[in-house]
Amino acid sequence: MAILDRVSQLVRANVNDLIDRAEDPQKMLDQILRDMQSNITQARAQVASMIAQEKELEADLDQTTQLSSEWHDKATRAVTAGKDDLAREALRRQRDNDESSKLYAQQLDVQKQAVEKLKQQLRLLESKYQSTLSQRDTLVARQRRAQATKEVAQHVSVLSPLDPGAELDRMERKIRSNEAQAAAITEIGDTSYDAQFRELGDADIEQELQALKAQSGQGENAGALTSGSDSSETADTAAEPSTTSN
Repeated sequence: MAILDRVSQLVRANVNDLIDRAEDPQKMLDQILRDMQSNITQARAQVASMIAQEKELEADLDQTTQLSSEWHDKATRAVTAGKDDLAREALRRQRDNDESSKLYAQQLDVQKQAVEKLKQQLRLLESKYQSTLSQRDTLVARQRRAQATKEVAQHVSVLSPLDPGAELDRMERKIRSNEAQAAAITEIGDTSYDAQFRELGDADIEQELQALKAQSGQGENAGALTSGSDSSETADTAAEPSTTSN
């Protein structure tokens, strides 16, 4: 029994889910209006039938009341004529019509109450129908807006399943990584020999050359040679005036 109950519940759940998916609010509203219109038509026919019965009861009541009055007159004439048997019969028939009149009066009162109740229900149903009819376009418009919003949201969720903020952060981290790699490659390129030579410049070449010569011992010889050359040039300069005076 437990398995059957679970299977039954599962079947009902699936059927209800299919029904919910298949429901179109606009079509459902139109069907509700058609059902209400059909109910109004049936209610009007029922009210008309009840009113017809009320009219019949009123006619029966009027007829029995009139007959009661007529038999009362006949009983009076029979008594006047001294015919007691006729008077008794007329009185019995008057009494029967009086009893019928009471029954008709009671039925007529119940019928009037029923007719009035049905009329109220009919007016309520007609009012509800008019209200639903006037709200139909508004409800349909709301449904269309809701459906459009839902479809747009679904498309957005399909196109952008991830959090935009998280994606921006990830892209920023990737860009920073690329920038760091580019800076590292640039720094490595700047440490090459060609870059170092370019940094030295032509103005420092002679100074570095003299420093290299000094370290290799060529600087002292070069200095001596330079001093000798300067002494001979001085002697030659001093000898020139003596030659001129001779």
